[in-house]
Amino acid sequence: MNFLKKLAPHMALAESQIYKSAELHTSAVCCRVQSGRYRITTKRNRPLTYEMANPPHFIAHRKSWNSWNTSTLLDSQRPAQTAVEDLFIRKFITGTWHALTCSEIIIKRQHNTIRIASIIRQAISPRKMYFLIGYTEELLSYWMQCPVTLELQTVADKKDVVFKYI
Repeated sequence: MNFLKKLAPHMALAESQIYKSAELHTSAVCCRVQSGRYRITTKRNRPLTYEMANPPHFIAHRKSWNSWNTSTLLDSQRPAQTAVEDLFIRKFITGTWHALTCSEIIIKRQHNTIRIASIIRQAISPRKMYFLIGYTEELLSYWMQCPVTLELQTVADKKDVVFKYI
């Protein structure tokens, strides 16, 4: 009991110091418009695709969403699970198609099917590409418990996808 009596003044002092240092800082909304934008390099040698070149406020005007689903509507089911599944699909495809994806991975959900679209480099033989397509579709269909279809476009070189350099 004596220990608590000795400790009480120190706790009150610590609480008062915490409240003194906790201040609220506010700034105008337009001051820090920085997320989703890329910095210009000094040599202007950073390649950007068309999706990357457009700033975030052009979504639905000049660029599109990377996930098409209805789980974010009012009173919809599974919005958090859908977001986690989309993240898992992107990580799985990036790992399976290692260093072959040239653009963003677009995920479209329609009823109980998932369609995945992307642009892939032609760096491997067609036989290996067909194997990876079947492998990816089969495993994702098993894990997601619904049909998964890959819609891939191929380009000869990654430079074919570059829209501009900054």
